Amino acid sequence: MRAVIQRVCRASVSSEGKLLGRIGQGLLVLIGFGHGDDGAAASWMAEKIVKLRIFEDDAGKMNRSVEDVGGSVLVVPQFTLYGDAQKGNRPGFDAAAPPERSEPLFREFVTSLAARTSLPVPSGVFGARMEVELVNDGPVTILLEREKQ
Repeated sequence: MRAVIQRVCRASVSSEGKLLGRIGQGLLVLIGFGHGDDGAAASWMAEKIVKLRIFEDDAGKMNRSVEDVGGSVLVVPQFTLYGDAQKGNRPGFDAAAPPERSEPLFREFVTSLAARTSLPVPSGVFGARMEVELVNDGPVTILLEREKQ
């Protein structure tokens, strides 16, 4: 399981002209699933993201979580996180879990994230073509990966 986590001033996701989710200060999480990912991985990732201390405290040190700052978390499914462009010029996606496995994991991840916080957790739609807008704060971008156990 892979996540790209961006600390944002604001972010939104839309599809076919319809706004799916919008947040102010918080985290934009792009999430992808690989073969072998399961509910335990989704739970681990949700817990890690909620507790990740990447917001600055009064001393300017990254010491606060998204909960500490009263932010929100916007989650967008993105299978292209498993794109491999090592050979050739067109990425291959063999390492990405198939949609019939990824979609339930995406729903489980969002549910697990929402259960761990009282913060808003809007999300994109699995399998939809989406437009994501964001203002990265810092910029701060973290790549988080849970290897298969």
